[in-house]
Amino acid sequence: MKAVVFKNIGQIALEDVSSPTIKEQKDAIIAITTSAICGTDLHLVRGAVAGMKPGTVLGHEAVGVIKSIGTDVHMFKVGDRVIVPSTIACGRCQYCEQKLYAQCDNSNPHGPHAGTAFYGGPADSGPFQGMQAEQVRVPFADVNLVKIPDNLTDEQVILLSDILPTSYMAVELADVKPSDTVAVFGCGPVGQLAVACLKIKGVKKIFAIDRVVDRLEQAASQGAHPINFEQVDPVKELMALTNNNGPSKVIDAVGVDAEKPSWCTKEESKQFEEEVHNVAPRTNPDGKNWIPGSGPSQALNWAVKSVAKCGTISIIGVYADESRSFLIGDAMNKNLVVRMGNCNHRAYFPQLLEWVLQKKINLVPFISHRVPLSAAVNAYKHFDVREKGWHKVILKVS
Repeated sequence: MKAVVFKNIGQIALEDVSSPTIKEQKDAIIAITTSAICGTDLHLVRGAVAGMKPGTVLGHEAVGVIKSIGTDVHMFKVGDRVIVPSTIACGRCQYCEQKLYAQCDNSNPHGPHAGTAFYGGPADSGPFQGMQAEQVRVPFADVNLVKIPDNLTDEQVILLSDILPTSYMAVELADVKPSDTVAVFGCGPVGQLAVACLKIKGVKKIFAIDRVVDRLEQAASQGAHPINFEQVDPVKELMALTNNNGPSKVIDAVGVDAEKPSWCTKEESKQFEEEVHNVAPRTNPDGKNWIPGSGPSQALNWAVKSVAKCGTISIIGVYADESRSFLIGDAMNKNLVVRMGNCNHRAYFPQLLEWVLQKKINLVPFISHRVPLSAAVNAYKHFDVREKGWHKVILKVS
């Protein structure tokens, strides 16, 4: 079958690989119809998150049709159309019983303390072959599949596979109330959907921080107040817009590939250079592509400095094991609440699928590009450099 394969840092390719087979009787094989490219994939290819095993199929977002199932799969049948949540869970351990699926004790083959198991990730996440492919093996299929209602298309539900639940979890971690003022750092796909979730939750004062103009325009079209951090200091701007208090809640939807502004001081630049070297000691740029972010802790620094005293920071952007910089003294001095984590996707499906069915949210407009799987590598390159208009790319597989 055809699949997008991680070859090395800065090197991916569309290749022929072996089709997956049933390994355990709780498995299902999915014929993928639509997949997607995520910012997390870019972290891996840039080298900002280390540990990728050459030959791993990339991708952790997909919908498709069940091709075959093991004898211990009872909730689904061959031919069912399904969403595949990004993280993998067993459904029966102490964490799954609490709906904390990202911390499942049994799904990661490296053991209960190895971290979140997900498709297309580093070696310590499994590795499990990813979903930018024609087929994928889904372990614990009764837990890790969600049936698609007959009246919904692939495009109406593909973003439920990862980024809508991730964005919703960011809002949940922030514990927002309609009266809150909320700043969202990062206007990529997750940041955009975080704004959408905040609007549904009734929040009226939302600030969106980025420097990519068309992404700021998209956030503004949703009702957020855009702040271009290349033009102004976002901390000072947020203070000015909140009567010198700062937003009560802040969401970091950026992660380890944050960019520093051109106006940052020499001292800050030197610190960021050291961080980049620590986080991504091995890189392999190709022209403008595959370059790790120039300010790995920039979004976190601004979050701590801008949020109101006794406020809450929700971190849903991905950080590497090597990420070591956080303004803990400043956070403690302000009595901040800091909550973070990998998304417990499956926990949010009942509500979010209902949102889609009730037309509280329309996910289709958040898709900017639709390309065939055969053009995935080129699409990666456009998305990687934040080319104008390249917001969320879906891959048409079959």
